[in-house]
Amino acid sequence: MSGALPEDHVTVRTQKVPPADAVVEIDSFGLWYGSFKALDNVSLTVPRHQVTALIGASGCGKSTLLRSINRMNDLVEGVRTEGRVRYEGEELYGAGVDPVEVRRRVGMVFQKPNPFPKSIYDNVAFGPRLAGRRGGLDGVVERALRDAALWDEVKGKLDGSAFGLSGGQQQRLCIARALATEPQVLLMDEPTSALDPIATDRIERLIGELTGRYTVLIVTHNMQQAGRVSDRTAFMHLGRLVEEGPTDQMFTAPKHELTERYVSGRFG
Repeated sequence: MSGALPEDHVTVRTQKVPPADAVVEIDSFGLWYGSFKALDNVSLTVPRHQVTALIGASGCGKSTLLRSINRMNDLVEGVRTEGRVRYEGEELYGAGVDPVEVRRRVGMVFQKPNPFPKSIYDNVAFGPRLAGRRGGLDGVVERALRDAALWDEVKGKLDGSAFGLSGGQQQRLCIARALATEPQVLLMDEPTSALDPIATDRIERLIGELTGRYTVLIVTHNMQQAGRVSDRTAFMHLGRLVEEGPTDQMFTAPKHELTERYVSGRFG
């Protein structure tokens, strides 16, 4: 890989997460798009009911790592992997594991709001219906919309088009759609980059509210956002994990020179 890290590079673990508190464990994971190695020997533990932020310059592999956790990269032709990704101790890339079931347990919210061309109700009910659920959908939809802090704004127009919502509301609808399948982990790939400051603030406050019930892993290009919303931060560079640890420590006393240069704005 061009521009590789120095040979003496090691991942710095500033505070090891106890195994009992780990929801996702990534161990020596590598990923190739064809001949290009996008992830190189990444190991990371994601603790339960906390927000973990992935930061790094564009193209460093943070979104690829995020999508590896719910096997979204399987949809890209020519992808191959090595190493392990475990969810609640279960190997996600093991023989016989259904990627669709993985994506039900590990929800995802993308960079730009992407509601379906359906009603607000049908957007949220889509996942449970796909999983075969027929009864009790009203309760599922209401609970997911409440969890996404959207219920009070849309409860009188559930039959209306999702496209009639504002951008921030659409993103919260997409969060509700992900939560409707009752995942344990919620992946968020730069969920506020297409939103205005007011909508961004609402999503950030929502992330804090979700951690009582969910584990959140967020990719963000905004270091200030990482500082505001996350409990732990992992810094990536050229497909490798350079350093991870408690967010306040990562931003005030990083252990690796590359991390210090990045968080101080000297590159990226």
